[in-house]
Amino acid sequence: MEIAEIKVSYSTNKPDKIKLKQCDEVYKFILSQWDFDLIEFQEECKLILLNRANLVLGVYNLSKGGITGTIVDIKIILSVALKCNASSIILVHNHPSGNMKPSEADKSITNKLKKACELMDIFLLDHLIISKYEYYSFTYNGIL
Repeated sequence: MEIAEIKVSYSTNKPDKIKLKQCDEVYKFILSQWDFDLIEFQEECKLILLNRANLVLGVYNLSKGGITGTIVDIKIILSVALKCNASSIILVHNHPSGNMKPSEADKSITNKLKKACELMDIFLLDHLIISKYEYYSFTYNGIL
């Protein structure tokens, strides 16, 4: 009986990558990835995946929810990060109401995700709550 060999391969088609260093850069970048027709209508969650140099590997559309919430599945986040060999991630979701204050659920999922990422040696750089005109950074505000 033969056992199949496992082959690992990774390649990107974009030689020029975007580097994200500060919250405002992350906010401007993620707005370019968002559907402005839905940002004040439906809550969504996206994941920015980065390498060790904080170069963007990609953006994963994690979930779309309703007016007041969306699903943030830590297992899916980690599986996506591991599949693209991300060294760090940034979680981003919008608040259709425009209220930038994080809910208790927002704080709780951030803490759970941070602990899970630490086990996998992935750094959770930030969690942003966004609207069309402003954002809230967990890192900048000392919550992360």
